[in-house]
Amino acid sequence: MTQTPASPAPVHWKIVIDANDPHAQADFWAAALRYEVEDNSALIEKLLGFGAVPKELTVEFHGRRAFRDLVAVRHPEDPFEEESGTGLGRRLLFQRVPEAKTVKNRLHLDLHPGAGRREKEVARLEGLGARALRRVAEQGGEWVVMADPEGNEFCVQ
Repeated sequence: MTQTPASPAPVHWKIVIDANDPHAQADFWAAALRYEVEDNSALIEKLLGFGAVPKELTVEFHGRRAFRDLVAVRHPEDPFEEESGTGLGRRLLFQRVPEAKTVKNRLHLDLHPGAGRREKEVARLEGLGARALRRVAEQGGEWVVMADPEGNEFCVQ
């Protein structure tokens, strides 16, 4: 009997989004997607205790220590590492960059709130700080192109 090698494990991934204010972006997208902002405070405290990270690279965020330039949001039902608070499933990571967004996204998120719920979802997202850029009605469907608080485009189907 010949054994075949086991299939390789799927590649773990996250979407990384450049931001001027990663914490504000994390709050917006956590609310928009009904995700959770990751709590990395235990990891950060450990790194600070070892002297591996200077305190200047951290900030107080939601009453706990967070990285100054990085913060992620994750799906509330996906697994995460207890020790670090890092999600192991669907995640968006916001990283601070010095420049503002200047061109159209090459990648964007499509949100699917469900049949007949687009307008209500657009209004909810506008209440969180997004803005509607244009409404599209084509043979293939209808959607609203929106921008998050830093101008990153996304669609609501």
